[in-house]
Amino acid sequence: MMESKGYVLVIDDDAARAAALAEIVSAAGYRTDVYTDVNAAYHFLDNNEDLDVILCELDLEDVSWVEARRSLRDLDLQIPAIIFSDRAEVDKMMTALRLGASDFFVRPVEDTDALLKSIERCVRQRQLRRELQESRKRLERANIELRGTVKMLEQDQQAGRQVQLRMLPASPMVRGEYVFSHTVIPSLYLSGDFTDYFIVGEHHVTFFMADVSGHGSSSAFATVLLKNLFARKRSDYLRRSDDTILSPVAMLKRANKELLGLEVGKFATMVVGLLDTAANTLRYSVAGHLPQPVLVSSEGARYLRGEGSAVGIMEDASYEEHLIDLPQRFMLALFSDGILEILPPQNLIEKEKYFLKVFEDTAESPEEIVTRLGLDHVETAPDDIAALFISKRG
Repeated sequence: MMESKGYVLVIDDDAARAAALAEIVSAAGYRTDVYTDVNAAYHFLDNNEDLDVILCELDLEDVSWVEARRSLRDLDLQIPAIIFSDRAEVDKMMTALRLGASDFFVRPVEDTDALLKSIERCVRQRQLRRELQESRKRLERANIELRGTVKMLEQDQQAGRQVQLRMLPASPMVRGEYVFSHTVIPSLYLSGDFTDYFIVGEHHVTFFMADVSGHGSSSAFATVLLKNLFARKRSDYLRRSDDTILSPVAMLKRANKELLGLEVGKFATMVVGLLDTAANTLRYSVAGHLPQPVLVSSEGARYLRGEGSAVGIMEDASYEEHLIDLPQRFMLALFSDGILEILPPQNLIEKEKYFLKVFEDTAESPEEIVTRLGLDHVETAPDDIAALFISKRG
């Protein structure tokens, strides 16, 4: 049995006329149903989604098209209709238009080819509408699934963020006259920026600032690796008398090797420092990090210079180590480069000048610096922002 070209409903209270029209349509390959009772046809329309087109007589007895329009509107039919009438009068054609007719034919229909082409267009229109509705349903289902997935990812990210927060050191940490504090503002739930500081031996504190490339889970995982590296080397110092943790350059070389070993294309800019609380000295090394550390004292604010490539890029990377005597009263501030994104100037040189001036114009309190830079009310940043402050009240 040949598949029908479409499903057509004929509505006409003249049985003979309806049968004749149905015969033409059926002969053209369409499945056809005929209704001569308007009320029965109305019920049929309310329960049939398979219809492709309606062929309806306009001059039906005892039918008010005003009432019919309301009923059809309630049904919210999306089925194209072709209207037939005995006369091509303006008011009849206007009624057909108000009913939403796709086409209008005057009886007797002399050009059956035109009628069949009109039916074909209506069937195609109906099929396209069905495809559109199905596409919308698929899209809605996909959106529901996507929202569920996003919600699950957000929950995972929030959980990961809680883990990452627990990895951060206590803030503030007080060691005699020295005070260590930090703040981290992620652009996403998880941050690629990380800082840590901890006591080593009787009079040393090791600290670092790391800014891992990219955002999200993979970058956050790299911060876990760095945290673990420094924790291991601290443990090695205590248990094996391995003094790698006391050498900023040696720690950068270790970090470089471990990030390269991940083979995920992640690199990080870093600053690693060793504070000697007995001698009040700082030993530090910089691995491609901007902005460079800022030292604030009674003599003003200045950048601590240092050069070296980021860790995780080259196997044979080399780093410089610097040793400086610290003032009796100072504040040392380390920031990740996300801070540069929120500073007003447009180019890097002007940003660095502006950044240094903030420290020169502001008292030596980390809280005041945070407020002056607007970090106390930043909710979302274009990039992760981390800050580490080391202060000595001499």
